[in-house]
Amino acid sequence: MEGNKEKQRLDSRHLGHRPQFHPLKHGFDEWFGSPNCHFGPYDNRELPNIPVYRDWEMIGRYYDDFKIDLKTGEANLTQLYLQEALDFISKQQASQQPFFLYWAIDATHAPVYASKQFLGTSQRGLYGDAVREIDDSIGKILRHLQQLGISENTFVFFTSDNGAALISAPKQGGSNGPFLCGKQTTFEGGMREPAIAWWPGHIPAGGVSHQLGNVMDLFTTSLSLAGLQPPSDRQIDGIDLLPVMLQGKLIDRPIFYYRGNEMMAVRVGLYKAHYWTWSNSWEEYGKGTDFCPGQSVSGVTTHTQEEHTYLPLLFHLGRDPGEKFPLSFASEEYQRAMERITGIVQQHKDTLMPGEPQLNVCDKAIMNWSPPGCEKLGKCLKAPESDPKKCSWPH
Repeated sequence: MEGNKEKQRLDSRHLGHRPQFHPLKHGFDEWFGSPNCHFGPYDNRELPNIPVYRDWEMIGRYYDDFKIDLKTGEANLTQLYLQEALDFISKQQASQQPFFLYWAIDATHAPVYASKQFLGTSQRGLYGDAVREIDDSIGKILRHLQQLGISENTFVFFTSDNGAALISAPKQGGSNGPFLCGKQTTFEGGMREPAIAWWPGHIPAGGVSHQLGNVMDLFTTSLSLAGLQPPSDRQIDGIDLLPVMLQGKLIDRPIFYYRGNEMMAVRVGLYKAHYWTWSNSWEEYGKGTDFCPGQSVSGVTTHTQEEHTYLPLLFHLGRDPGEKFPLSFASEEYQRAMERITGIVQQHKDTLMPGEPQLNVCDKAIMNWSPPGCEKLGKCLKAPESDPKKCSWPH
């Protein structure tokens, strides 16, 4: 975005902890958060507790300095992120500067946490408490925009990064309702998320759109809001969703579902074709890891990686949102839909530009042992000797 637009990132997500992945090297001007989720606690010998940063330097570590009580679920992190967001918005308004705020809290990611005042306030246990706190925090951000008189000049978009993680449910995870399976899979339960756009005076309240979108669209849409064009020196996958939100248009576009390097499925309109099916391996399933608890669908939620590239499994998500009843291969509807889908998939593969995998090599020695700023805090940890290995990612 323009050089005079202040950009802040408040989050705890999988950014990559190596220096080249630092948010301030990727367009942000300020950062409060962590390069990883709040996994742990670790012993700081076998594995280091994950650092929390302010801008370029760490200011502490999860569990050591930013407490998360796994027994009670109490942690004040959402309130910290909320106050940072409110202060940033106030500062920008006071200086009459436009801004971009990326606020990505992770309270509903296992291990789930909530602040003391929200513990025990829902009928859904700790997960519900965390959802209530997030809802309350977003309400405070919206009210703050209104009180500052900038709500009609501020576009707000709320979404999530994946469907509920059913491996953590019900105590540490949500529900995907009628949709099949959960996070880690390319079934609808793993890929569908809520999306809410808020812009008083521009987006009518209470509207519903059936537009297919994904998080990559937010980049292109944000550029459009700022009056900028996407870069022309590379392929940009996201589309501008402003015509959808402001004019009620529907844009015909496919969505490709990937798992690792493999295109597992594609959605065109209300049809979804599975070129591969897989929930997780029999080995992982035998250890108790179940991405589709209580939802076994014969020939669909397979524990071996099943290829269907010659005869994809086709579902009509309008009639069958749970992906339980594949269309007959012999039906005219199947033939007609697959004729269109096949051409779209071929064009996609012909124009695909593969990226360099970032999870090919893992090495404990380059984890979060001695991040920038650890010297000032006396929190540098001794790293083990380098021992690079091919990463293991069983899902």
